[in-house]
Amino acid sequence: MSAQIPSENRSKESPENPPAPSENGGKKTGKKWIWLVLLPLILAGAGGASWYFLFNKETDKSMEHEPSTPAMPPIFVELEAFTVNLPPDGQFLQATFTLQVSDKDDTENLTLYMPQVRSRILLLLSNKTADNLLLLEGKTLLTEEIMTLLKQPLEKGLKQIKVTNVFITSFVIQ
Repeated sequence: MSAQIPSENRSKESPENPPAPSENGGKKTGKKWIWLVLLPLILAGAGGASWYFLFNKETDKSMEHEPSTPAMPPIFVELEAFTVNLPPDGQFLQATFTLQVSDKDDTENLTLYMPQVRSRILLLLSNKTADNLLLLEGKTLLTEEIMTLLKQPLEKGLKQIKVTNVFITSFVIQ
């Protein structure tokens, strides 16, 4: 007497019952291939990132070059306002500039030679037109030209003044 196992408890893969095709039409093996491809890629990416952050010495070198002493505060020299007539229509410009210099010696030289500094800047400003100075590019060019003018020696034998930046602090054209 053989006892018959109800159909619910029978093994689905018995020789009498071959495996049923999946609901996706046999695409179950396709998902396995995706995992077989993605898993090694993910692991390789994680390994590469780990190597980069743990063994890359360039990030450590960038930290070594930071100065251990605090940076010197900037040194500024404020110039008195300049007022000039602009060609050709007779408009006038009133502008104030602040110079950033590299050290206190430059501040002392600028103060000592201030008449020459002002004369150079006044001559430069009086050759500009209002149309050029109204544009941002014109103002940027003006600050670069002032820096170039002040890099020229103010007197023979005097060291070059290191103006690192020129700031326009007031600018009116009428």
